[in-house]
Amino acid sequence: MNILLVNPRYPDTFWSFHHALKFIAKKASNPPLGLITVAAMLPDHWAKKLVDLNTGSLRDSDIRWADYVFISAMSVQAASADGIIRRCQELQTRVVAGGPHFTGNPESYPHVDHLVLNEAEITLPMFLSDLVKNKPKQIYTTREYASMQHSPVPDYSLIKASEYAQLSIQYSRGCPFNCEFCEVTALLGHRVRLKTPEQILAELENIFQTGFRGNLFFVDDNFIGNRSRLKKELLPAINGWNRDHKHPFTFTTEASINLSDDPELMKNMAQAGFEKVFVGIETPDQACLNECGKKLNTERDLIKSVQEIQRAGIEVSAGFIVGFDNDNPGIFQQQIDFIQHSGIITAMVGLLNAPSRTALYQRLKSEGRILYNHGGDNTNYTMNFIPRMNKEVLLKGYQSILTNIYSSKAYYLRLKGFLAQFKPGARIKPRLNAQRILALFRSALYIGLLGKGKRYYWKLVFWSLFRRPGLFPMAITYAIYGYHFRKVYRIDL
Repeated sequence: MNILLVNPRYPDTFWSFHHALKFIAKKASNPPLGLITVAAMLPDHWAKKLVDLNTGSLRDSDIRWADYVFISAMSVQAASADGIIRRCQELQTRVVAGGPHFTGNPESYPHVDHLVLNEAEITLPMFLSDLVKNKPKQIYTTREYASMQHSPVPDYSLIKASEYAQLSIQYSRGCPFNCEFCEVTALLGHRVRLKTPEQILAELENIFQTGFRGNLFFVDDNFIGNRSRLKKELLPAINGWNRDHKHPFTFTTEASINLSDDPELMKNMAQAGFEKVFVGIETPDQACLNECGKKLNTERDLIKSVQEIQRAGIEVSAGFIVGFDNDNPGIFQQQIDFIQHSGIITAMVGLLNAPSRTALYQRLKSEGRILYNHGGDNTNYTMNFIPRMNKEVLLKGYQSILTNIYSSKAYYLRLKGFLAQFKPGARIKPRLNAQRILALFRSALYIGLLGKGKRYYWKLVFWSLFRRPGLFPMAITYAIYGYHFRKVYRIDL
């Protein structure tokens, strides 16, 4: 068999970092971890090629070469995925589709040859077995959840690591919480399933052999779902491996706010090389947190929790939402004040939307408020349901948050305040390399000379050089991030 694996294109979103990548001569933020994991499950003697539409183009000759084209997509990639399917059908090449988007919307794809849904560790072997018998079905699905110990080392040889800003790795699946707006548990369950430390070390070694050096993103929806095993098993293993290999990698991940309650865990993560963690704050309003089932964030000082994590040397980025039924017009200034006072530089503020597999979708559907299926991007000024607040007021308030936190003046003020106090816990000196030098010169050109907020840029540059020289690379990195955020949110200040 000749197998072509295709990763659809991501639109220009908050997380694409499209406008920042040109500063470091990278083509995409992350490689398609799902596809290269699937590739590792296919027979070794099959020929495999991968085309990532975020780093290159898909030629007709690629499609004609393949016996099957495998596509995996998230909802935000749907438009690109649909285009790939059309091209394959025109060229009469059979398509196998899977991943979160197709798993959540199989009824929309009766025209796709084969849908291999849910977790591929279970459903892909079913498809391959039937394929050998020449009797493959159209849909393969399961209600079971895979053992992570059956997940193979992803085939990193299929990607060109130098094209990506960071590479991806996965330790766990599942989340013990049940937020109304989140579809993670519908897809992956509540029970947290883990890989062994030996599996993760094998993946680190595999990535190391590609020649990549830099940041690895643990894509787990809640990395600290099993804190005991993290502290006893995984983090000591990563720390030792990283030390023995002269610290080639740093790490980022996602975690719940109760990370701040565990000083030992924060210390261990920092020692192992974790630099940043994304936390779902959602809202400072207690009524809204109760409404959406974010119980873990209630009855606590959220700013203090953020500061506890940052005092441990791990930077916090965070997600925020407006559009809850309990929101009132005062929420917009509340969100602005929280973000500015907490020192969270990377704040993804989105409008509430209801993905089809969430409890929120079911509630709103029963109330007759759903308008259409959510497209996967909650930062594009659209909502797929009728909000309680007047929509015009809501959209204007949402725009005011973005303008106030990402205008050059506010953003650099927040960044400077963070840098003045932050002490990185990961004792790894940033390497001076061609990528960093290129980023510095391009930031000076595009932001310092051509940008509208250039005076704030130069103030930051000289302040950080003289006051926090050890964090100068971080200052430049976040100046570039700010440029991207202003482009995405169309803020001309």
